[in-house]
Amino acid sequence: MSHDSSPSEKLTLEQVRHVAKLARLALSEPELETMREQLSRILGHVASLDALDVADVPPTSHAVPMQAPLRPDVVRDSLPRSELLASAPSTEAGAFAVPQVMEGDS
Repeated sequence: MSHDSSPSEKLTLEQVRHVAKLARLALSEPELETMREQLSRILGHVASLDALDVADVPPTSHAVPMQAPLRPDVVRDSLPRSELLASAPSTEAGAFAVPQVMEGDS
C-alpha cells in the first residue's frame, strides 16, 4: 500500500489480508473482496486530496469563524481567606488540610 498509488490502482487481496491480520479481523473471501473495493476507493479519494495545492490555505481549527465568548481579563480582589476556609472540612495554618498521600516527612 504505497502513498503514491493512483486512484484507479486497486489493492491486492494479499494486502487486504495483511491489514485484516494486523487488525485481528477474520474475513471471509467475499468480505475480503468487499474490503478490497472499499479500501481502494478510500485510498483513491485520499490520493485525490493529496493532489490539491493547499500552500496558500491558512490553517484553521474550525470550519467556520468562531468568537469565544470570553470575559475581559480584569484583576480584582479575591475572596477573603477566612470566607474560603469557612466551608473546608479541615484547615491547618491558614490553609486547607488534606490527607498525606505520599510517604515521608510531613
